Amino acid sequence: MQSFKSTSILRHFLQKSRLVSQSRSFCGVSSNVLIDEPENTVLVEGKASSRTAILNRPHVLNAINYSIASRLMKLYKSWEDDPDIGFVVLKGNDRAFSAGGDIVSLYNLLKQGNFQDCKEFCWTMYSLVYVVGTYLKPHVALLNGVTMGGGAGISIPGTFRVATEKTVFATPETLIGYHPDAGASFYLSRLPGYLGEYLALTGDKISGAEMISCGLATHYSHSAKIHLIEEQLGTLITDDPSVIERSLGNWGEIVHPDPASILHRYLSSWINM
Repeated sequence: MQSFKSTSILRHFLQKSRLVSQSRSFCGVSSNVLIDEPENTVLVEGKASSRTAILNRPHVLNAINYSIASRLMKLYKSWEDDPDIGFVVLKGNDRAFSAGGDIVSLYNLLKQGNFQDCKEFCWTMYSLVYVVGTYLKPHVALLNGVTMGGGAGISIPGTFRVATEKTVFATPETLIGYHPDAGASFYLSRLPGYLGEYLALTGDKISGAEMISCGLATHYSHSAKIHLIEEQLGTLITDDPSVIERSLGNWGEIVHPDPASILHRYLSSWINM
């Protein structure tokens, strides 16, 4: 059981110790990718006692830029403090949950020599991962599509993760000369054997069935049932994780990894040697 008091104190300390101003605006940045209006990049649906945040940059697979990260931070803080909201749902618009951080925006900022805004984005993004991982209310992520890098970072640390046959998970940071970040060192290191090390070093992709098999997902359902899951969640008036878990379980399916899955190779021999 996490300590609500200690979590609040640590968050307060992080806010006070920032090296960059919380009131910075990106309106003057020339990159079109970075200055999406926050209200458009994250849509909100209100339900009985829950709120659903929808990542809404489908043209870039819902890549997370400053607008998305900062708006989610404000929304999550507001919802956490609202006694009428029992839990939060997070999903992506169209065929992706989120492909991760918007590295195109960061690249453009670096080319411009705008290091301060790069630091602002990273601080906000990593703070968001922390908020999801320590959220005081149940958090449901619907991973119906591409879920990579920072997209995994704002979903895997949460309470529930629903995968489907459309889910494609990866931490591909090494492919661009970086390292898995956004909480990956925490959750990958807790996978069975050396599977986490393998995924981190290779950037290999795994499916929704593989996610549920190794513990990265908590539930699996066919994508055709996602709207039914959302409808049932929308009727719940609760903040009890066990009630939400039962609701998700109503639409759950038992699946097994494909015979060619990396999990079978891992279980049989060489990754775990």
